[in-house]
Amino acid sequence: MMKNLYNDTRFRLIICANIASSIGSGITMIAIPWMLVSSESGNAVFGYVSIGMTIISFAITPFVGNLVDKVSRKKLLLTSQIVCLIFLSFFAMIGFVGLSYEIWHYTIIYMIGSLYYTIFFPTMFALNQEIFNKDQYKSLNGIMEVQGQLSSMIAGGIASILLLKWDLHYILLLDVLTYGAAIYFYVKLPYVRNSIINTGKMIKSKASDGLTYMLKHPIMFVFLVFSFMPFIGVMLTNYLFPVYLVDILKADASVYGLEGMIYAIGAVAAGLFVPTLARRAGNERTIIFGVITYTIAISLIVFVNLPVYLSLMFFLALGNSGARVARNSYLMDNIPNDIIGRVDSLFRSIGLLLRIVLLATFTGMVSSGLIVLCFLVLSSLLVISSIFVIFSWKKGLALNGKSINLTMESEII
Repeated sequence: MMKNLYNDTRFRLIICANIASSIGSGITMIAIPWMLVSSESGNAVFGYVSIGMTIISFAITPFVGNLVDKVSRKKLLLTSQIVCLIFLSFFAMIGFVGLSYEIWHYTIIYMIGSLYYTIFFPTMFALNQEIFNKDQYKSLNGIMEVQGQLSSMIAGGIASILLLKWDLHYILLLDVLTYGAAIYFYVKLPYVRNSIINTGKMIKSKASDGLTYMLKHPIMFVFLVFSFMPFIGVMLTNYLFPVYLVDILKADASVYGLEGMIYAIGAVAAGLFVPTLARRAGNERTIIFGVITYTIAISLIVFVNLPVYLSLMFFLALGNSGARVARNSYLMDNIPNDIIGRVDSLFRSIGLLLRIVLLATFTGMVSSGLIVLCFLVLSSLLVISSIFVIFSWKKGLALNGKSINLTMESEII
């Protein structure tokens, strides 16, 4: 199936577009936080902006999911890319005409990037399900994981060099050029909305339809909600790990960079290995493997020394990325494409809500010197999630007799 993907012009165009936009936006989204926290009072501003954007993303994600199901996914991707290109061109010109950047410039650029990600990921997920065949989903999701991780690694490497040598307006110009390249590849992508072909009209939908659909399949709902917890863990440890490295392990910045590299290697390994595992063991068992792997690794963090801590990064990545690759394939296999945007946005909204609550809780705990307790709480949540994932999977087996899948009947929404 992988060979068929590589021979598919649509796949090659999507990969090229994603690499271009991921590297460009990745460099900017590394540079802007650095410039924010390096400016006067920027550290506090960045904290408020991050929390604010998380809340905004939570509020708009259901409507984004509804939009993904109503309009052409290609047009939505193109529109988001063009809007970003226009705004970033404007901010690049500020530097080229000799004006200096202020905190509010950094803030708006960061908001643009955050909103772009909020639209891009669910749209790309739905587009991939729509245009590729069911027997290609596992390989497709594995390759997309590898592409995303490698793009992040490249963006991080380039950003670390450019931040020392380039002014912001040159970095923004590079981002504009990568968006331009992505727009070119998306324009070339052959695509017609499937629902328009089948019905001759646009879909009528509501943002709440995703929740309505999942409540009809409660076991699947429980299975997917708790399988999402490793990703929540990653979002929280993006905040916790730097603090833990400095305050507890007494490590320097080079160790933080090495940690990111080891994590990326683990994530790439998952993208290469998990599709094969999922074909042999099934998506559900592979999801369980990923959740348990992440749970064990995060539970050991506070009991090990620095070398073992770094080695655990590989298994954290393997667990999180492995669960995500298998979960995406599972969603593509079981959720009808005309509602996939709203169902996907439902789980993203739940994830964002948990992230807001836990991040606020952990911030207060860290300020009180309770960083180790944060990891113990996170570990407990992952253990509970592992239990629910296994229980809901076995409950699904019982309800479906000999079937090893939690497959639900397709519905016309």
